[in-house]
Amino acid sequence: MNKSMGYLAAAIALALAGTAAAATNDADVTRATLDNGLRVVIVRDSLAPVVTTEMNYLVGSDEVPDGFPGSAHALEHMMFRGSPGLSKDQLAAIAANMGGAFNADTTQAVTQYYFVAPSQDLDVALHTEALRMRGLDIADAEWAKERGAIEQEVSRDLSSPDFKFYSQLLAQLFAGTPYAHTPLGTRESFDRTTAAMLRQFHASWYAPNNAILVIAGDVDPLATLATVKAKFGDIPRKELPARPAFDFKPVQAKTVQLPTDSPYGSVYIGYRMPGMKDRDYAAALVLGEAMGSQRAALFGMGMDGSALYGGFSGEWMPQAGGAVAVGIFPRGGNPQPVLAKMQAILADAASKGIDPALVDAAKRKAIAGLEFKKNSVEGLANAWSEALAFQGLESPDAMKQAIEAVTPEAVNALARRTFDPAHAVTAILTPQSSGKPGSGKGFGGAESFASSPDKPVVLPDWAAQAFAKLELPRSTLQPVSYTLANGLRLIVQPETISDTVQVYGKIKTNGDLQAPKDEDGVDDVLGGLFAFGTTSMNRLQFQQALDEISAGETAGSSFSLEVPAAHFADGMKLLADNELHPALPARAFAVVQQQVAGMAAGEIQSPDFLAQIGLYKALLPAHDAQLRYATPQTVGSLSLDKVKRYYAQTFRPDMTTIVIVGKVDPAQARQVVEQSFGAWQAGGAKPDVDYAAVPPNKPGQLHVPDSSAVQDSVQMAQTIDVTRDDPARYALNLGNEVLGGGFYASRLYRDLRDKRGLVYNVNTSFALDKHRSTYSVSFGSDPDKVAAAGALVVRDLQQMQREPVSADDLRRAKGILLRQIPLGESSFAAIGHQLLTLATQDRPLDAMSIAGQHYLQLTAPEVQQAYAKHIRPDAFVTVVKGPAPKG
Repeated sequence: MNKSMGYLAAAIALALAGTAAAATNDADVTRATLDNGLRVVIVRDSLAPVVTTEMNYLVGSDEVPDGFPGSAHALEHMMFRGSPGLSKDQLAAIAANMGGAFNADTTQAVTQYYFVAPSQDLDVALHTEALRMRGLDIADAEWAKERGAIEQEVSRDLSSPDFKFYSQLLAQLFAGTPYAHTPLGTRESFDRTTAAMLRQFHASWYAPNNAILVIAGDVDPLATLATVKAKFGDIPRKELPARPAFDFKPVQAKTVQLPTDSPYGSVYIGYRMPGMKDRDYAAALVLGEAMGSQRAALFGMGMDGSALYGGFSGEWMPQAGGAVAVGIFPRGGNPQPVLAKMQAILADAASKGIDPALVDAAKRKAIAGLEFKKNSVEGLANAWSEALAFQGLESPDAMKQAIEAVTPEAVNALARRTFDPAHAVTAILTPQSSGKPGSGKGFGGAESFASSPDKPVVLPDWAAQAFAKLELPRSTLQPVSYTLANGLRLIVQPETISDTVQVYGKIKTNGDLQAPKDEDGVDDVLGGLFAFGTTSMNRLQFQQALDEISAGETAGSSFSLEVPAAHFADGMKLLADNELHPALPARAFAVVQQQVAGMAAGEIQSPDFLAQIGLYKALLPAHDAQLRYATPQTVGSLSLDKVKRYYAQTFRPDMTTIVIVGKVDPAQARQVVEQSFGAWQAGGAKPDVDYAAVPPNKPGQLHVPDSSAVQDSVQMAQTIDVTRDDPARYALNLGNEVLGGGFYASRLYRDLRDKRGLVYNVNTSFALDKHRSTYSVSFGSDPDKVAAAGALVVRDLQQMQREPVSADDLRRAKGILLRQIPLGESSFAAIGHQLLTLATQDRPLDAMSIAGQHYLQLTAPEVQQAYAKHIRPDAFVTVVKGPAPKG
């Protein structure tokens, strides 16, 4: 359930919030503090008929009992196991019926529970959260079941060398404080944790006066506030326990050596930084942004060939933060030169300071980032939660003001204090071989289970009424489509929620089909060269031009741009210059060729690659184009002329689609695109870039050793005869929601996780292409549980073929898919990628609404027939990566 345990740079810890303001700063923001202390912020956002609710409890792993580091995390899990008046099965069915995201995240200072759902379901989401605040049903038997799942999550993270380093980094940076351990917990502590301990933790900390509720989306603020008062207002406040103290000692320098299963090695240098409530926090943000800039020296290591990649990132918690510089070296390479250069760069930053131009650009980028957060309903809720619960601020605008006030002198002073080698934690993660793959025996289907019919779940009246009617939701999209004279497809979706524009583009290419023989990897080398500027600007000049307009850009066969609306035309001009006139310099080619060859050398020996290529070899005919891959030899044989020839042959306007979303008029957008891309011309006939059809695969098993893993990663896959345009896909998709959709409410989650505790999560998916397709089931499991989990997957699929799904399951699956239509329109990114995918697959732009009509009409026998005809439960290829399965 951890939404983001991002190890080094992903998760931002939540912080204890300050007093909520009673006044409203903005017409779209409504604030209140209930008599019981619950702070409420409602932010209206009309992007789509979608709402996000985020309940931020101001308690996390900081407040856990000594010796039980995962108590907050364990309670987070048990919050999904039911409350008085709402059983776990009802909770699962409610969440599934909403069709959106329903999850939680445990950090050091806050545990956050969130819904992302259609606006019509706001009342249900709030009712559910109110019941969970009032109390939980934490029975010993339920905790025993959930403990098995949470221990699988621990095993998954402990299988990551990066997480192992992250754990050691925290221990070294924050020794003697609650930050010295991750919120995850340990298997040993969970074995000693009791249901009574978790009940006490909830009783102590889960109170309205210890929570901040953020609601963002297409809602009526005053009506929403009235609903919040009605559902939460009579929950009594509590006397909260004392919070832990933080006494940070000077960091002792340490170097860690770890093996890794990655195809490349990593060098990390970590430092303690100011926390989110520190007066230097804004300066820390700007310092991190400047150090990580593409114009800065760390990133430059990847551009001059001294490393495969270089960068800088930070993670901040309320009382302190951490930041790491990273350098990547090839498998078999020497990490010491990379380490030495990183140390020299950091020493220069401390002694000479940061380039003021980079500081200025970092400030502009950080401020622009706040505006871009408005482009997602969920992102807007996150921004407000971060400001209130994370940083103790009144609003995201308060952080904007703090960033604007940062000076180069403040950044340089912080760099001098931070980048001290006497207080640095260094880690070197070196790739190692885990052994050769071998055919598996004795796993997947070793056990049999009696199948009992699912009991229908009777929802409480307040939820049943909300889901009583299934109907096709109204799409808010009205895209305008053009085809330019050169064949380029342009799609524009105007949105006014922010003063920004986001652009998504794709050129249909396929290196497996278009690269000449023995030139595998030519597309990777070409992709790496776009970062080196254009024929008119070198890479630093190009990046500076982007920085001056606070824009972000990527180029290649997939490309993108995000830019303030006022600079849309300038941003498109830069994007087109990079796409159509890449510099492709000879010196850069030599660097990128060496980097891609080095990456390929490590990749083809990595467990992930061996598992994936082993799966492909079992599914596909010998010599199939999809079996091609780059090797050091094929990359080493390339020349710059070959790369340029591949670029000229594959980058064509008539194979290109551009989608523009944001504050822009369609006619204006067309004019700008014609000015930027209109002169681009294609020669010769369009290439075929779709893989050919393949025959059905035979069953098989493969074990790929991974010495760094304690948990097995399992993928069960098969080819199927349903392609992306086959009408049968609707019935298969509907059945897939019964099997794997809706979290706890799906059959596989209930059977593999809820009832047996065999896995932490299980995913099912169809990959439907123009001529070939696959169906796969994946999960993570302890080695002694792989067989049982795989057998249950097969059993549940056989049940889908033998009997129609129940009326309740069918209705819930339809509700999930129908409600996902507006959810797919709740951010610029979702809109852009949806329209881009539909256009590149030559499907109508209203294909989601067309699919919704099909889902409404499907019957249970039709789903059963589709699974009986197209799915072969006895024909899976099962690949297990990790320790050898047992039993």
